[in-house]
Amino acid sequence: MKSKILIGLTLVISSLIFSCKEDRDYLLGLPELDHHYYIAYVPYNNAQITVNRNQSSLLKLPVSFNSSFTRGYDAVAHYRITKGTAANTTSATLGVDFQIVNKEGAAIQPSADGKYAIVFPQAKKARDTIYVKLLNNPAPGDKSINIDLIRNTTNEFIVDTMSVAYRRPILIK
Repeated sequence: MKSKILIGLTLVISSLIFSCKEDRDYLLGLPELDHHYYIAYVPYNNAQITVNRNQSSLLKLPVSFNSSFTRGYDAVAHYRITKGTAANTTSATLGVDFQIVNKEGAAIQPSADGKYAIVFPQAKKARDTIYVKLLNNPAPGDKSINIDLIRNTTNEFIVDTMSVAYRRPILIK
């Protein structure tokens, strides 16, 4: 008798579990977020990088542009140089201690408001790199800078940042 009750109870429970069919239609996304993208450093953190001032190779800071679409416009992400926050350092000086360059090593200039741009053609998901050239300044003492990814809002799109991966502190020894 107990086995019949146990078998019956098992059948009832299993029929309840397997009869629950959920067909959910999920929308692709909210229309107001269709043109909202994110950029972040790779790896996804705000960790400090320490480099030697006499390093001859370019310092490479990879970034990831997150998008699920192909658009008819190019999305533009911005970044800027801010005062270093590393303890016991002085702020590194652009053009004296370091230079922002392209992948060939040629200096690039910021816009009038101090922003640099990275263009992502057709707003497609991609990876790119910010390049920093160290200028081997012989002045004593450690220097630091931060390279911050910043929000860019236009009429067509928004390129936003992630709080866990928007700043790359650089300590120059």
